[in-house]
Amino acid sequence: MAEKIKKTKYDGEEVEILGATYEDGKPEERATWRTKLRDRKEMMNYLRTGERYWFSDDWYGSERRKKKA
Repeated sequence: MAEKIKKTKYDGEEVEILGATYEDGKPEERATWRTKLRDRKEMMNYLRTGERYWFSDDWYGSERRKKKA
């Protein structure tokens, strides 16, 4: 169970909040996209989708606006 910490709100009232809820340390195994996908077909689909997102001219992305013709 996470420990509770007492903090003061902006209006001066004291409230209890949760402290750290994570486990200390580093993960033993590095998680990568390759380990999350089951087989070659899923990997290829993942890569094709990613390339279409980043390099296609027919999409509306938050990182880049559609080119004006």
